[in-house]
Amino acid sequence: MAMFGVIVSGRLVQTEFQQINEKQCVTTITDADNINHIVVFLTGSIPFPEGTAGQVFFSWPDPNAPPNWQLLGYISNNKPSAIYKISNLKRLHEMGDYSNMMFGQSHIVHNAQIGISIEPFGNIQEVPSPDGPDVQVNFAQKMLKSFMDYVLSYSITQANMIPDPTATYVPLSTVQNWYTNFERRLAQHPNFWK
Repeated sequence: MAMFGVIVSGRLVQTEFQQINEKQCVTTITDADNINHIVVFLTGSIPFPEGTAGQVFFSWPDPNAPPNWQLLGYISNNKPSAIYKISNLKRLHEMGDYSNMMFGQSHIVHNAQIGISIEPFGNIQEVPSPDGPDVQVNFAQKMLKSFMDYVLSYSITQANMIPDPTATYVPLSTVQNWYTNFERRLAQHPNFWK
């Protein structure tokens, strides 16, 4: 009986997981380059042991390196399925000098893999939401910095200005003051702009 299943868009349900040890199993996803989302679920035939859940990992194929396991999230008896966007996960060559030996594998794998590790609830790690406040604050700060860098690249002193009656000028100190105030408000309440 299969405990886990995987759905990849446009493919049949996959329930063939290879058990690595008593707490870990993997399945291989072929032709993974065209996948955007996957669904991982409990089949209902075997529940998780009391007090445990399954930490779900994903590894992109890399013909020159062992698997690079990235945490997607978890499933449990109370959360028996989850949809994960994998098209935005970094591939090994984008992660720098990084590798790990999870699920007992050190050989080169040419297909993507999904690994599930059964862990006590206390060991389950949450994956930050891509829409969470930290991500929004980080985006806003980078956007504001980019805007300020752009504006500053056009700054000139009043002595070097060529009069142009069709142009409107804003003192750079006004833009800098706005930037400081916006950044302060964002730090106090990341969703103030909604």
